[in-house]
Amino acid sequence: MEDNKLEELITYDTPAYVERKRRWGDRKEGRRVRTLPPMNYVSPFIMKVRADSQNHFEDMIDITNAEAFLARKHKEGMSGMTLLHIILAAYVRTVAERPGINRFISGQRIFARKNIECTMTVKKEMSLESPDTCIKIIFDPRDNVDNVYKKFRKVATEAKESNGTDFDKTAKKLMMLPRLILRATVSLLRLLDYVGLLPKALLDVSPFHGSMIITSMGSLGIPAIYHHLYDFGNLPIFISYGNIFTADAIKRDGTRERHRFITFRVVTDERICDGYYYASAFKKIKRYILHPEMLENTLDRVEEDID
Repeated sequence: MEDNKLEELITYDTPAYVERKRRWGDRKEGRRVRTLPPMNYVSPFIMKVRADSQNHFEDMIDITNAEAFLARKHKEGMSGMTLLHIILAAYVRTVAERPGINRFISGQRIFARKNIECTMTVKKEMSLESPDTCIKIIFDPRDNVDNVYKKFRKVATEAKESNGTDFDKTAKKLMMLPRLILRATVSLLRLLDYVGLLPKALLDVSPFHGSMIITSMGSLGIPAIYHHLYDFGNLPIFISYGNIFTADAIKRDGTRERHRFITFRVVTDERICDGYYYASAFKKIKRYILHPEMLENTLDRVEEDID
């Protein structure tokens, strides 16, 4: 039976990150990172848009152990938990240990985001006629996989049962504008975003502002894709994973064993951190997907990004 006690989320007595006084140049959604190497300051002016700075990364991940973990969670009452929730929890845990991947670029400056905001496009029904909507889930870096699952399920359920999310309502208002006025309005929003004056109400509903965006191509029965990053907003990472397939895995003794795998493809904004840092972070994400039982504990402390 599905666990409907969504209100039983783990709560925390103190913020995950040290509360800092807002300084000149900080934004509503993050603080400016001021101690980066010179190259990091210059690169947003050389690579002005995300299309110039996209890197593509692909891996194949064994999910045999993850599927056994999910089977156990289903017996424990979380029958809706899927591989998506494990991947999200792996990302959240990695941000707790490698906070640099939670930076973003706006106005050609680099910022450390105040929280973890994950975005996803969902359908109310799996049909051609069903419209898409975007949801945004706020995670705490201390969250375990159970908390990630419950937070995601709560937001997704509300989106599917509502007549329209806040994003849908905002988009509907914009589409009522004449074409030229809409074009001018979007240009104004870009300018406000550049200088850090975009209203928080818009930041909260915008699917283009956040830590990362994820899509499950496997749910559509196709392999993972390399999805571009958006020049509007400040999303620095797009994760895609594909349908499950079976292949041979080589054991330590040299023998072969049939295992289940997914393709895992990521597009990143290379300007927020260097390749060595990214590699370290994605190795952690993979390790957590391979061993999701490591995600069952909550953290007492997390790593702070540099000043």
